[in-house]
Amino acid sequence: MADTLRIEIDGDGIATLTIDCPGKPVNVVTPEFIAQFTAAVERIATDTGIRCVILTSAKADFMAGADLKHFVTAYDRGVTAIEAAEQSHAFSRTLRRLETSGKPVVAAINGLALGAGFELALACHYRVLADEPKAVVGLPEVQVGLLPGAGGTQRLPRLIGIANALPLIGEGRHVRPAEALKLGMVHELAPRAEVLARARAWLAGKPEAIQPWDRKGWRMPGGAGMQNPAIAQTFMVGNALVAKATMRNYPAPVAIMSSVYEGTQLPIDAGLAIESRYFGKLLAGPVARNLMRTMFVNKGLADNLARRPDGVPKSRVAKLGILGAGMMGAGIAQISAQAGIDVVLLDTTADRASQGKEHSRQLLAKDLERGRIDQARMEATLARIRPTADYGDLAGCELVVEAVFEDREIKAGVTAKAEAVLGRDSVFASNTSTLPITGLAKASKRPARFIGLHFFSPVEKMPLVEIIVGKKTDATTIARAFDFVGQIRKTPILVNDSRGFFTSRVFSTFVSEGQAMLAEGILPALIENAAKLAGMPVGPLAVSDEVTLDLQWKVTRQTEQDLGAKYRRPVSYEVLQRMVVEQKRLGRRQGGGFYDYPAGQAKQLWPGLAQHWPPAATQPSVTAVRERLLHIQALETARCVEEGVLMDPADGDLGSILGIGFPAWSGGALSYIDTIGIAAFVADCTRLAKKHGPRFKPSHWLKQRAESGESFYPPPAGRDAA
Repeated sequence: MADTLRIEIDGDGIATLTIDCPGKPVNVVTPEFIAQFTAAVERIATDTGIRCVILTSAKADFMAGADLKHFVTAYDRGVTAIEAAEQSHAFSRTLRRLETSGKPVVAAINGLALGAGFELALACHYRVLADEPKAVVGLPEVQVGLLPGAGGTQRLPRLIGIANALPLIGEGRHVRPAEALKLGMVHELAPRAEVLARARAWLAGKPEAIQPWDRKGWRMPGGAGMQNPAIAQTFMVGNALVAKATMRNYPAPVAIMSSVYEGTQLPIDAGLAIESRYFGKLLAGPVARNLMRTMFVNKGLADNLARRPDGVPKSRVAKLGILGAGMMGAGIAQISAQAGIDVVLLDTTADRASQGKEHSRQLLAKDLERGRIDQARMEATLARIRPTADYGDLAGCELVVEAVFEDREIKAGVTAKAEAVLGRDSVFASNTSTLPITGLAKASKRPARFIGLHFFSPVEKMPLVEIIVGKKTDATTIARAFDFVGQIRKTPILVNDSRGFFTSRVFSTFVSEGQAMLAEGILPALIENAAKLAGMPVGPLAVSDEVTLDLQWKVTRQTEQDLGAKYRRPVSYEVLQRMVVEQKRLGRRQGGGFYDYPAGQAKQLWPGLAQHWPPAATQPSVTAVRERLLHIQALETARCVEEGVLMDPADGDLGSILGIGFPAWSGGALSYIDTIGIAAFVADCTRLAKKHGPRFKPSHWLKQRAESGESFYPPPAGRDAA
């Protein structure tokens, strides 16, 4: 077992305990660390030669929390809530042993301290924090579906009061040094180089080794329980906010509220036991597994370009060309320029290109107003964007991204003009959202250097880029696409070519199902609210307005034209036709679609919907509507796996959450199937197909997986407790 910490005792009896997890860029809590730390604490408590303790780190940061790669397998390994609770409580007992050892302990926090790292610091009697912006502290466990399981829900409220602590724990917010000092989360700030010296200076004052909550007569700051009106109000408002924010799909915020409420009315040891029980229930449940696996483990791998082809030298784009200066092209220009890339923003006229740069200026002005950037950075970013109508300005671009209208002929025209001035090794990428890359590559003289880079709107906010591989796209082009996505700090997923690829294809089933329900006479408010209650960011009718019904109709007609006799009309065909062709309601930007958008007021469902699609006498339950909206997306995702469009389930899960807003609590569309159980999911789809049509019918391939119990993620080996 490699050492994760070392202990050094000087002549004055000061033991310096230095955390240094081997082979890791940051310190994390692992089973090895817990075992060694427990032994070190026992030595501290029993060794008469140790008078006091400094706890610090050998790395640039103090500690980043628990190793999620270990926690993430707990649910699949069958770890029970009781087992998980005992593991949590064992570490809590170790920290309790440290703070009640009778020996002063100071945390020299030289960098960020998050999660279990900050809980470790909270168990110390004094905390000195490095005074620099990146040295944040906090308890972000809620973001992975957990709660702080090593005393965070008990020590922080006892330290700064429930009213201050509850929002920090419930939101998982990182706190910068100045605010941490003001709140009382730390005792002192110091330059990084002086943190250890300040810790020694505190020890030199021969302080008492007792926590505030262990002093006789201590009372909770601000009170606890329902007897204090202010605290009662905090919990009542908190419950309402949690329900609104999570739609009750996430158990962790509720567990945090309960742990704080129950535990802070009791002595600290009883409170820690309560916390561990709630932690055990969360770790043994599927939501924490789903969030940890997709949003942290797999997203981390994607951000580190884990799917990039091996054997291709790393590359960087110095000069980027963008064809089309609309909102999408301007957004790509902005984020690329912010990443230090010189951008040629090209449109049909110089005025249109300049308008695109002005859009980038407006976006940057908002960042300036919010304090995210300064004036110098804004001007430097804008200086890198060169608007033009001259294709000759693309000379020297290593990469060109085409972001023009979804029209095959227009795309073919700009491809030919751009390639006429590009170097032989330059990569050409299409930002198309629906048209197959292999078909678009026919307009290219270098199809091996042709690829899809599907950005999402608004580009400056949406984290995902879908990399689409055409039949002739080579490994070098794929690798360079990954390098560019990493350079602009987006999250890439890799998919094979298909009509609609992955994200647009699955997204279309969501909006189509919503429109089909409308045609069936299901109340539009029920459709929209059921989607939001399921965890989708907006309902299918509202999002249809945002992407415009006109665009959906054009894509539908283009597909009909391309496929000919093979074309099968989607269930939304007649609804779209009536809205676009007959009613001229094209979407939000064109004045109205399924919703009206009165000036200065909130959007309202268009009253005319009831005239065109009268409400049915009997309405389905919210649960039934929710099931249809989620199952149809998950089923289409499974079809993408079956057809080879998706090559890795992690890409499907990340793409569904980050690209189309599939609920994060599920872990993504494929994790959603695994969580339900593939056999149960197939049975659900079979039932839905009988009632609503063949679009829900599971394939023979999926039925075979269900019969063999083959999930999309293989189960972990062994069943050792987490």
